[in-house]
Order: sequence, then C-alpha cells, then structure tokens
Amino acid sequence: MNQKHDALNEVLKSFANLTDNDIAVGGSFWRTRRIGKGDFFNMQSFVCTDLALITKGIFRVYYVHPETQEEKNVFFFSERQFLVSFRSFINQYPCYYYIQALEDAEIISINYKDLQYLYTTPTGWEKFGRLVAELFFNYSQARAEEFLFNTAEERYVKLSNEHPNIVNRIPAYHISSYLGIKNPSLTRIKKRLLGQK
Repeated sequence: MNQKHDALNEVLKSFANLTDNDIAVGGSFWRTRRIGKGDFFNMQSFVCTDLALITKGIFRVYYVHPETQEEKNVFFFSERQFLVSFRSFINQYPCYYYIQALEDAEIISINYKDLQYLYTTPTGWEKFGRLVAELFFNYSQARAEEFLFNTAEERYVKLSNEHPNIVNRIPAYHISSYLGIKNPSLTRIKKRLLGQK
C-alpha cells in the first residue's frame, strides 16, 4: 500500500469511521492521478465523473462571467479535502464550473459508477456518501452566508485558517476574486492584520 492510499485510508476512517473491512472492499476502486499546474480536474459543460481526495496541491473552483468573461473564484480546496463538483457528480449532468490546479497536484479519486456500487454493499460506504453530501451542502451554505454576514477581512481570515499558507502559494488576484474585492483592498487587509500581531 503506497503513501497516498495510506493517506486516503486515514481520512476515510476519521471522516466516515470506515472500518478496515469497508476500506478493503472499496480500496481497489480508487486511482492515483497527477494534475499539472494550470490543468483541470473538471471543466465547464463536462459531467464531473470523479470524487477525489487531494494529497498534494491547491485547486480553485471558478466560473467565467458570460458577458464580461471575468473569472470568479468560488472555492479553494487543498490537501486532505475532498474535491468534486457535487451537483454535477450526483446528477451526472454538465458542470457549471471549472476546477483547476493552481499548483502541480496529486489526487486519489473514485469514479461515480464505482461509488454507486459501493453504496449497495453491506458496508459503511453509504454513510460515507451521506457525509460527503452533508459536507458539500455545508460548504455551499457557508459560502453564501459569508457574503451576507462577514466582512472581506473576516472572509480572508477564514480562508487563511482553512488553507494554511495559501497567501504564499497562489497569486493574490485569485484570493481577491474569491473574497469579492480588488487587489488594493486585499493589500490593506493584509497590512491591517500584520499590524495587529
């Protein structure tokens, strides 16, 4: 068993309390894959056919505004997080978003059909599926509420806590897009927070 599968098994046990037997039943369905910086895990108008665990790298989920062609970042995902365009995955219809690697990345993923098969087995995989659904619902609602209830500075602090060192790993304009602000505003937020330390 290689290190990536060991990392997957550790996450599956802690996330969904899967047993060694559960993991043995599903382990052969997971495949490792490298995705180069700038390449895509999934693209707009394509069906998202895989659910992945990130073992290395940062990905952004973004859409392109149809009139301005401006790219707008919606989510970031990094190490030890699951990666998927969830509505596209569960409904098997074309995705509205692009999912792009911002660094050279490595993932371990499972195909939709294989995961559907695991749900039918007398194991903990059905619970895993429910927890993934709850996780991505929570991501979606939390993201909407951030813009309702939090300032850009609070959103920045939350992002930094969820993805340590992200400000050193990706260009500032990606972070500004995610926060819904321009680069000069991000610079002011960073200076203010540094002054508080």
